[in-house]
Amino acid sequence: MAAARLAPAPGPLGPPGSRRGRQVAGRGSAIASRIISRREPINEFAEKLYKIARKWQERWLRSRIFEADPDESKPKFFITAAFPYPNSPLHLGHSRTYTITDAYARFMRMRGYNVLFPMGFHFTGTPILTMAEAIANGDKDLIDLMINVYDVPPEDIDKLKDPLSLARYFSRDAKQAMIESGYSIDWRREFTTIDEEFKKFIVWQFTRLKEKGLLKKGTHPVGWCPVHNMPVGMHDTKGDVEPEIGEFTLILFELEDGLYLPAATLRPETVFGVTNVWVNPAADYVIVAIDGRRYVVSERAAFKLRFQRDNVVVERKLRGEELLGRRVRNPATGRAVPILPADFVDPNTATGVVMSVPAHAPYDYVALEELKREKLDTLKKLGVDPAELEPIPLIRVKGYGEIPARDIVEKMGIKSQLQRKLLDEATRKLYSDEYHSGIVREDILNYIYPDMPEPYRSFAIAPVKAWIAGRSVPEARDAAARWLAALGYGDRMYEIMNRPVYCRCGNEIVVKVLKDQWFIDYGNPEWKKLAYELLNSMRVVPDEVREEFVKTIEWLHERAAARTRGLGTELPWSKGWIIESLSDSTIYMAFYTVIHKIRRYGLKPEQLTTGFWDYVLLGKGDPDKVSEKTGIGRDVLEDLRREFNYWYPLDSRHSGRDLVPNHLTFFIFNHAAIFPREKWPRQIVVNGFVLLEGKKMSKSLRNIIPLRRALRVYGADTVRATLLAAAELLQDANFSDELARSVMDRLRRFESYAQRAREAGGEETVADRWLRSILQRRVEEVTKAFEELRTRAATVTVLYEMSNDVVKYLEIRGGEPGPALREYIEAWTKMLSPIAPHIAEEVWHEILGKESFVSLEKWPSPDPSRRDLQAELMVAYVDRLVEDVKSILRVYKGEPRRLVVAVASPSSWRIARIVAAHVARRSQLRDAIHAAIEAGAPGKEAARLVRRLYELLQSVDEELLSLIEGVDVFDEKYAIEAMRDYISAKTRIREISVYYVEEAAGRLPESKLNQVTPLRPAILIE
Repeated sequence: MAAARLAPAPGPLGPPGSRRGRQVAGRGSAIASRIISRREPINEFAEKLYKIARKWQERWLRSRIFEADPDESKPKFFITAAFPYPNSPLHLGHSRTYTITDAYARFMRMRGYNVLFPMGFHFTGTPILTMAEAIANGDKDLIDLMINVYDVPPEDIDKLKDPLSLARYFSRDAKQAMIESGYSIDWRREFTTIDEEFKKFIVWQFTRLKEKGLLKKGTHPVGWCPVHNMPVGMHDTKGDVEPEIGEFTLILFELEDGLYLPAATLRPETVFGVTNVWVNPAADYVIVAIDGRRYVVSERAAFKLRFQRDNVVVERKLRGEELLGRRVRNPATGRAVPILPADFVDPNTATGVVMSVPAHAPYDYVALEELKREKLDTLKKLGVDPAELEPIPLIRVKGYGEIPARDIVEKMGIKSQLQRKLLDEATRKLYSDEYHSGIVREDILNYIYPDMPEPYRSFAIAPVKAWIAGRSVPEARDAAARWLAALGYGDRMYEIMNRPVYCRCGNEIVVKVLKDQWFIDYGNPEWKKLAYELLNSMRVVPDEVREEFVKTIEWLHERAAARTRGLGTELPWSKGWIIESLSDSTIYMAFYTVIHKIRRYGLKPEQLTTGFWDYVLLGKGDPDKVSEKTGIGRDVLEDLRREFNYWYPLDSRHSGRDLVPNHLTFFIFNHAAIFPREKWPRQIVVNGFVLLEGKKMSKSLRNIIPLRRALRVYGADTVRATLLAAAELLQDANFSDELARSVMDRLRRFESYAQRAREAGGEETVADRWLRSILQRRVEEVTKAFEELRTRAATVTVLYEMSNDVVKYLEIRGGEPGPALREYIEAWTKMLSPIAPHIAEEVWHEILGKESFVSLEKWPSPDPSRRDLQAELMVAYVDRLVEDVKSILRVYKGEPRRLVVAVASPSSWRIARIVAAHVARRSQLRDAIHAAIEAGAPGKEAARLVRRLYELLQSVDEELLSLIEGVDVFDEKYAIEAMRDYISAKTRIREISVYYVEEAAGRLPESKLNQVTPLRPAILIE
């Protein structure tokens, strides 16, 4: 027999990367175009869902059921999601985080928690300003995007030319989108980051950071917009890309006439193996005077160096080809090496000058081999002997020979510089292997100024012998950079490592070494210790993201805290500087707890002093003195303090994975710095992105679907459930039309089954026992999935598995609903509520006739005493029998008239239980035989029976094994007779006869009867 299994989820829910998934993705572009072009509901049921949603949203708002106030009789649960930037409408990509948050909030509310889920809007920074400026300047592409993609009415475009007007326009739109999505938000606590009350809160936060020495003035490299002359972070850039700043070591290769070629490298320890220097012959280079020295660098490098050095003077321009064939002196070895051409040298990266180490750099090895193989004439014209370009081995690394670059290039079959992807992969692999397990060879000392007379040579090689030769690559790297700098042949340059990164104004970001700027000192070692402590104390979901937080805390350093333009809070001690957007959004969750009461009590911004916040949020200070200084009544202060104390700490923080390297880690740092340990947040939940028909959504592709449009087209519950069903947290969720229609069909079925529950009646059968038992299992599965934030598992079970349960139930009952169906539907409605709350409310009220809101109902609890394993095993057993009969019918010739089945006697069931237990525990066959004999089975009979059962049960799943173990006595004949009509309907065989094997002599062939064991009947079709 085939193993009994739950019915699999239908095609649209295939796993990412599956064959079906790839096929769907392949059709994505055409389907995405059709989705994007839609503006109205796709069918009548979608329109019905939209109307149902609006109905219940109005009732929720009118009844204020999601407004949460302190209630000491309940455990509290404070949950937040990253508030949005209202520089454009919310789209499907935004809604995934909010939908996961809301589903979890609704689940916890039904579990008996007093849940607070508030929302605000992030006006701070340059995104809003830049968008408004572009519209005001008549940016045709942007205006077209607003009208034809974002659904902004043409008559509203003028409203978007002013930054504040634009922010308010889109924040209203975003709020409406959240309401139309059915998010259970307490809107009394809504605020924006330019509200005067919030600005006072931020002033308090930064004052406290400054007092703790965590905010300081200094000189540090920052991402910089060269047009607006201000620091730039993630939310100031196009595509919200965080500029990653790296430091290149510049090794000064001396040319004649006091000129130097500063080769930029991340691997200064390989300088001993340089065979040549690369420049791009087609690029523009310049001679610049910097700090008393004259460098030859790319023209773009000279521009960037102006932001990192005080005096950069360009003397003259030259083409890269003018440098070819000239020789420069390697400062580490004294060797004169040629300058050669390389198209792969990017003049926009660092200095545009690259040193060539072919033994350890795949790009260099391949480029030189190509030159020697195909351009010997070029080398000859440049006066270069190919023999002087032979690789010089410097590092021993396990798994590689003398020339590691050659090994990996040959292994990967790389023949040309044009194979960029393979070369990038080879470079990453080799650099990683050498970094983690490479040792610098001792014989590198032979390369250092071999012709230098003693004792001078001994002095020259002494530092290399002491600090570099024989050392690990990380140790040698740092030592080599320091050694070259001490000799006067080392310099440094900062670069955007993930370049190009563009400011929202459209200009490419550079690195500026900023002086006398205020920085948040995330590099402070004591603060890092606190951040690690907080991280270790909290739950991170999924847990594999924890390592990303660890690495971020590790590398995080000083961060510019303010900008010279944009909306936000001014630094109180540095006029004209606005606190930047990722610095004023770290502990704002605390502000949610009291803002509604600040407004209710009519408190003025000037009353919200640092002393006020110290008392309300930290409990510091004498309330009478605070009252006297602020003019706020003591009773009001104490009420605000109680409100904060009740809700804090934050129980769950939700955001996208892209915010782990910045916002979410800053959230950890700032809570650790400001609040006592008992107020530290308890959980962070991180999710992946949303794809549309397998493609990343982007403005350039114009495949962004505004959330409110998606809600109109598919209905709020369809959008919610599709996003939740598409993927687990860290996977990218693919929103597809096929999946959305599948989800909508399941919602339609749910409603129709609820209608059938009204007709429920009649006598109880095995189907009712089975359905009640399965319900306990479903409740347990969905509860566990929600607790672990496996939203896909929860949604698939609720929408698909529970629907399949009802289908099977009705089949077993011959289509007539029985007494268990209403009970099942009521529990199902509750379990659907966090996922698709509107149709759940509709069914709860209009079909089941309930008076309460299902959103506030108690979550069902599994009742182990109501598990009927006997009924579950009966259904599983009969389903296996049906599958076996169908297999026979597929090759059967003629019209089947009668089904004859011979089954094992119930007395042999105990042997089946023993074997199932051993198979479940993966015990040996001999152990199962021994256990059966000990249980009283005759030796020879036990051995033969156990062998057959052991072989049979190896193929069944854990679920069926568990059922077999859990049922004391099982009568297969009774099971078949009790479900005779179901078997007949599934096989289309009207006459069914069933016998114990002892009764079946003469009715079936003896050869078949001899093979009968528990769970393996003999089958004859006449």
